Amino acid sequence: MSISIARALWTYRGFILGSVKREFQSRYRNSLLGAAWTVLQPLAMITVYTVVFSELMRTRLAGMDGPYAYSVYLCAGLLTWGLFGEILQRGQTVFLDNGNMIKKLNFPRICLPAITVINALVNFSITFSIFLVFLLLTHSFPGWVFLYALPVLLVQVAFATGLGIIAGVLNVFFRDVGQFVNILLQFWFWFTPIVYSTATLPKSVQPLIKLNPMTPLANAYQGIFVYRQEPDWHAVWPVAVLGAGLCLIALLLFRRRAGEIVDEL
Repeated sequence: MSISIARALWTYRGFILGSVKREFQSRYRNSLLGAAWTVLQPLAMITVYTVVFSELMRTRLAGMDGPYAYSVYLCAGLLTWGLFGEILQRGQTVFLDNGNMIKKLNFPRICLPAITVINALVNFSITFSIFLVFLLLTHSFPGWVFLYALPVLLVQVAFATGLGIIAGVLNVFFRDVGQFVNILLQFWFWFTPIVYSTATLPKSVQPLIKLNPMTPLANAYQGIFVYRQEPDWHAVWPVAVLGAGLCLIALLLFRRRAGEIVDEL
């Protein structure tokens, strides 16, 4: 199954990359600032959170004494969440949003989630590049430890993609799924240690936060960019297994319901 899907994606790679390019261009075609909005939106959020929480959290985050430490901590968490949230949110509407294309064109439907993920990664790469420039300018770049972010990113993308495809398929048949995902993400964000550190929470709450699959991923990025240390792989590998399992379930669900999706749309 995975081989046939990989072959289909490779065969239609021109269609996928062309769709990614067209969507990126159309998003900013009539905008004066163009792709700069991709940077300005997360930058505005980071600025607000930094101004509101920096003085409060600076004294509560152990080992973070530098003037930019909390900003780096916050950026690492928000960038992590931004990529996860975009893949999941766009994934749960990907078949509904492209209903006309599905009905009129003959192509492997699995290309649509692939386009969604690549678009999210393009947006992430833009904001992440700005983040790296900020690290270099403030002398906060972690050095070779930075390379540990790559496997963490792969785990994160797999986890988000599996959830996104599952939500996308279910949302075709049960439209309440989309509303539920949007509400879930709002609560999920605050149950993930992005603005705060798990250590600042009451001990009775900390075990619950650690059950959140996004917690070890956010901690991994923060550990790399703030503390310049290797991620806790013992905490990351269960999320990797979960992500692989979700991707497998997503592909099985998609294969079984692909024909019904066209009829339902």
